Order: sequence, then C-alpha cells, then structure tokens
Amino acid sequence: MTSEMKGKYCLITGASSGIGKEIALGLAEKGASVVLVCRDRARGKAAQDYIREKSGNDLVDLLIADLSSQRQIRNLAKEYEGAYPKLHILVNNAGTGQDKRVLTEDGVEMTFAVNYLAYFLLTNLLSGILKRSAPSRIVNIVSQIHRVLRLDLDNLQGEKIFSRDISYAQSKLADILFTYELARRLEGTGVTANCVCPGAVATQLWKTSSKFLDAVFKVCMKGPVEGAGLPLYLCTSTELEGVSCKYFQTRQHLKFSNVSVRNTMKESSRETYDLELARQLWEVSEKLTGLAASP
Repeated sequence: MTSEMKGKYCLITGASSGIGKEIALGLAEKGASVVLVCRDRARGKAAQDYIREKSGNDLVDLLIADLSSQRQIRNLAKEYEGAYPKLHILVNNAGTGQDKRVLTEDGVEMTFAVNYLAYFLLTNLLSGILKRSAPSRIVNIVSQIHRVLRLDLDNLQGEKIFSRDISYAQSKLADILFTYELARRLEGTGVTANCVCPGAVATQLWKTSSKFLDAVFKVCMKGPVEGAGLPLYLCTSTELEGVSCKYFQTRQHLKFSNVSVRNTMKESSRETYDLELARQLWEVSEKLTGLAASP
C-alpha cells in the first residue's frame, strides 16, 4: 500500500465484483478510504475482506443498497453523509442488463433505473458533500455502444419497443449526456465530471445461459483488472486535475502503464453534445426521481 491518496474518501457503486471491485482495490492500494456500495451483503462482505487483505488497507467499508430503489439510494446518501466527513471520488459503476422489461418498485424499467437514474439521483444527492470536499471527481462508467443509436425520449424505458441491447445502449447514452450536463452545472465548484468506457470487459453483466457464448466472451473480452485501469486513471491522475466534461475510451488491450490523456480522451457520438437534448433529459430525470434541485 502507498500513501498517495491518504485522506481521500472514495465511494464506488457495484463494487462486489468486476471492474467496480478492482477500482476499489486500486484506490485502497493507494491509501484511500474506500466505501463499497453493494446490493448483496454476503458478496459485499467478501469483496471488502478481499480488498482489505490484498491492499493492506483496513479503511475499506461497506454500505448496502439496491440501486434499483430510489428509496434505498436516498438512504445510502444519508448514511454516507452521516458517517464520513468528505467525498473526493464518486464512481458510478453499477449496471445491469435485462432480457425482459421489468419494472422497479418505483415503476421504472430496471435497466434504465440502475444504469442511468441511479447515477443521476445518487450524484445529485451527494453533490453537496462533493462540493464541500473539492477538489473532487465524479467518474461515470459508460460504453462505446452508445454510438449505435439516438436517444428516444419517448422510449427511454422501452415503452414502445424493448430489447436488452437497445435498453442498455440507451442507458449508456443517457449517462454521457448526463455527465456533460452535470459538468456544465458544476463549473467553478472544483468538482469535475467525466465518463469512461473501459472497453469490453468480461463481467457478470454479460453472463448468458450458453456456456459456449460465455467462453467466447471470456476469450474476446478483457478481464476486470485490465478493465479497471482507465477508470482508476480518471480517479487518480494528476494530469486530469481540473479536467471535466470529457469522454475517455481505451483500446481493447491498452496497458495501464501506457494510459494517458493523449491516447484515451476521445469524442463521443455527435448527439451527446446536444445541449437541448441534455436539458430535456435532465428535466425528465428530475421528474422520475422527484428531484427539484440540481447541483
């Protein structure tokens, strides 16, 4: 363990496995105080124990929340602010992919709720402590799959047509629009907001009922350790001090030691720079989450 991030407080969602777990481990190895957000207590505790042991850092805590539930997201934000004095790094990483259209307890389609609305609501609820802790960073995990479609405000939740791929791609496109709009609203506060596509990573998100497809994915995709490299760079690099409203995307097998602003900062799809669309999405999101204020 090093001490380069000693005194820094980090919150990572979807941290029980995959790149969330590896991002948390990387931050813990740098001496940060790390808080894991997990849905399942047993899996979360296993991840917490693993990270503490491997990093040699005991400052790894666990908070339980199902991010499909807006009630639990609100409780999570209150619990964090009640227990910790600062928040320097927020990584919105939790994600899901549903084969069928399933509604949450709030009546929201599950993929849209977890992959996008949870990012929007949690970040807004924690905006105060992020500002008080500035300089601080928000890192949203997205995907290059956002490039395959345009955002349909009339079909955000698969009301007209639903498929796993469309739902997932649209949620990631919404995340990028949100990141840019958030960065604009946070300008001058000392809080930066960026988004990152870690590449195709073999995680539980892509588990199928086919052993053959799972084996193919495992061969073609990078592992969670490699996938966590670029998000960790966004969380920790001094090159990115003050850098905001940007999209980063790694080549499939770019090693962490070779990661830089030059070879990972990219242009996202043209639609993500549509200011009016971002404003409309923000207003829809406020209504769906019951938020009246923004950062």
